This record gives sequence, structure tokens and C-alpha cells, in this order.
Amino acid sequence: MSAAMVIVGAGLGGARLVADLRNEGYEGELILIGKEARIPYDRPPLSKAVLTGDKDDVDLQPQEFYTEKDVDLRTGMCVTSIDPDAHTVTVEPVEGGEAETVAYSTLILATGLDPRSLPFAAGKSGVHTLRTYDDAMALRSEIEGASTAVVIGAGFIGCEVAASLSTKGLEVTVVEPALAPLAIALGEQVGTMVGRIHADRGVQIRTGVGVTGITGEDKVTGVTLADGTELPADIVVLGIGSTPVVDYLEGSGIALADREFGGGIACDEVGRTSAPDVYAIGDVANWRDEHGVPSRVEHWNNVVEQAAKVAYAILGVDESNARPFVPYFWSDQFEVKVQALGHPSAGDDVHVISDDGTKFVVYYSRDGVFTAVVGAGKAGAVMKMRAKLLEKTPISELLG
Repeated sequence: MSAAMVIVGAGLGGARLVADLRNEGYEGELILIGKEARIPYDRPPLSKAVLTGDKDDVDLQPQEFYTEKDVDLRTGMCVTSIDPDAHTVTVEPVEGGEAETVAYSTLILATGLDPRSLPFAAGKSGVHTLRTYDDAMALRSEIEGASTAVVIGAGFIGCEVAASLSTKGLEVTVVEPALAPLAIALGEQVGTMVGRIHADRGVQIRTGVGVTGITGEDKVTGVTLADGTELPADIVVLGIGSTPVVDYLEGSGIALADREFGGGIACDEVGRTSAPDVYAIGDVANWRDEHGVPSRVEHWNNVVEQAAKVAYAILGVDESNARPFVPYFWSDQFEVKVQALGHPSAGDDVHVISDDGTKFVVYYSRDGVFTAVVGAGKAGAVMKMRAKLLEKTPISELLG
């Protein structure tokens, strides 16, 4: 009997890969291993509907799905090592117990990210990161008894959490060392436009300043900024990025990507790692694009696309007729949906197409070629540009 196909990481990538493999006719044994005790669930609602209490059920599929698809779903298990030569992966229960060695024919790594923390935040009640369902519920449980919150970091998670906490009636301050929210992802000009959405609803935005400390003995009472300002805080949320979960690869020989390209597990254009029969998908995976350029992308649609590509690669399915992929991501902040289609970069030229103070549409270009569109509250205007992005349209044609 041949060894099973093993997927390590029971998040969006693992769940979609299971579905794609079965839908493409794979009938072999499938083992899906997840660190959390829950079955695979959707993470985007955690910072929004789950945090505000509007939604509790975020499971990607019901439990019955895994039974019907004949998937051996093992939750509450973490991977500790991989032996590519022996084609085995070692796992052990998160809550303690004996380790188990699992043989694989093909191994797919989808171990995701761990949120970054700050050294002076350790051990203080009221300080939160947001990555898991339990994280969201722990933060939600403190909202009712709080009146002030400081969100450190104005990336997508930080902005979404700030909007949710403000919606629940808290006085919220966002602290960001860059000169605008989302500056790294979207550039300062567009980041400032997103920041207006928050400022107009009472969120205080403090940019261009870092954090030097968190006050309070056991329970947080405030945040100290580099300029000497002290902000009161009943709740502090750290949204300062995440790191790929790759510690279990030590000694495996599986290559990692350079940090300058985002780190994570180095892969080719269909997710193959440096080890035979080992692939990686999702936030932990650093894929090369059609030009051979490596990058690690932390967006929902990217994970879905990667899962499909890996399934096709493993099964030898011809995907030449597949619909061309255009990167897409979104972020719900207050009642406004911020959407991006294409490859926006902070270094691109920015062209404001429309802006009424809250809703806007912006085009990006690089070397005279249309590269991305970002919109707030303008879904139709964003999505209709897909064909133009695929055609690598000269930006001059769109501005005339």
C-alpha cells in the first residue's frame, strides 16, 4: 500500500487543496494535519465580523465535508520535523503526548504565519495579537469593559481591527512608524486616502512615530511613543506583521527564501520546494512568478490560486485553458470595502481617477504600463479593469 498524501496546515490552503484534489479525481489517501483544535476556518472575518460579534461560524466547510471526501483530518497536531529522504513527517499533539511519524508520498506544507510581538508586551494582560479564532474571541471578550484602545501598526489587520473597535464605541488610536497607513502595501498617497476613512469616523491616526513601551504592571494602561507621548489604553492590539512558520524545517535541507524577498519556503512557479515530492502553498510559501522573481504574498485569493496550481501539478492536469490569474485582495474597513486588483507597489506612479473624500479610484503604473487599480467603495470600477491589466495596457490609454 502506498503512503498517503499529507497536507500540513489546516487553513484555507489545506482545505482548498483537499477539495481541488478530490474534484480532479484523486482517490488516494489524504491526511490533513492542523495545529489548531478547530476544523479549517476562514481568517478574514476574524478582524471584522467575529470581532464585532456579528458572526461566530467561520468554518470553511462543515465537518461532514471531510468525511464525505474521505479525508483523515487530524487537528490539534503540530509538525516538529521533516525527513525528505525517508519521506516522513513527525507530528505531536499540541496539548502534549507522544510524537508520531507519518509517511508520505507527497507532502504539502501550508503552515502559515505567526504574528510578531514586542519584547515589552510580554506577559501583560490586555495586549493582543490577532491570527487565530481564539485570538479574536479573547480580544472580543474585553471590548465591553474597555473605553480606549491603541492599535500598533496600520497594515491591513491593524486598520481592520481599528475600524471594528471604533464601531463598538471605543476611542481608538492607530500608531504607525511609516508616514501613512498601508504605506508599505499601497504607498503614502493612497495610504493617506485610506487613513481619511478612519479619521472621518473619529479614529486618531499617529503616523511617523514608533512605540517605545507599554505601561501597566500586570494589566496594560497605556502606550508610550518615541516622541514622549503617552496614550491611555485599556486594550492594545499589535498589528506589526507576521513571520512564516518554518522552524520545523531545521535540518531538513528544504531551502528557504531570502528575507529580502519575504522569506518563507522557497518554491518554483507551481509550488515545488527543493525537496522531491514536497510542495508549499499559502502565506508560508515563496513562489517564483513567470519571470522567475520570488515573492511571498499574504492574500486570500493568492492562496486559492496556489492550491489549484499545486493540485494540477501533482496530478499532471493540463491547466493551459485555465482563466489567467490577476492578483486581487480586499479589506473591509467600517462600511467601506477597499479593493486592489493587480500588483500595486509603493514605488509605482499613482494616478487619481476619482476621489470624493471617502470613495476613490486610483490607477498605478510602472514604466508607463498599467499595473494595478485600487478603489474604496468602488467595486465596479475596480473589477472592470481586469482585462486591461492582463493586456499590460499603456497607462496613457487609460488617462486620455
